[in-house]
Amino acid sequence: MTWRDDIHVKSGIPQETRSRTLSSMIAQGISGLMRPLLSGLNANKIRFIYLCGVTEQHPTPAKQGSERGFSSTHRLQDAPGESRSADQVTVHFINRDGERLTATAKEGESLLEVVVNQNLAIDGFGACEGTLACSTCHLIFEKDAFQKLDAISDEELDMLDLAYGLTETSRLGCQVCIKKSMDGLTVRVPMDVSDIRRQLEVGKQSKQ
Repeated sequence: MTWRDDIHVKSGIPQETRSRTLSSMIAQGISGLMRPLLSGLNANKIRFIYLCGVTEQHPTPAKQGSERGFSSTHRLQDAPGESRSADQVTVHFINRDGERLTATAKEGESLLEVVVNQNLAIDGFGACEGTLACSTCHLIFEKDAFQKLDAISDEELDMLDLAYGLTETSRLGCQVCIKKSMDGLTVRVPMDVSDIRRQLEVGKQSKQ
């Protein structure tokens, strides 16, 4: 018999009652120790489930925002350059002295406008400023390029009849407009220029 049993015997408490009391005390002690632990586990579990639910419903937008910002910047930077390059066409003029003059033209411009806008040094070119009153913007095309040009008008034919050095592939520059398909076009300026207006003025002066 232990000293605890000796105490309980002396106190007059029956053995069976003492055993139940001891078991109850042990159970209560274990329960008291486990309750905070179990409570903490449940709280952590609930917190974990809640956080997972919030993450699924509200995904982080950082990556999406980054991608949108990059693509927008890319378009803003590239759009102007692409637009300018798409409208540009390169045209070459072989001048009377054999010099090759290269110009950058815009779609829709006439060849006369290209010469004027690019300040190409072609003497006497386009004296009537595109009003079909002279033939000074006379140009000679390569055969393949000539066949791809728009149809010629009767008014242009009348002026070409007065042009110097007329050929089968001659056109007036004021009547030929730039197209994208003309990129790299080469035209030749005749060796001389004939201006019907000057001839008429000379004729009037001689009569006087």
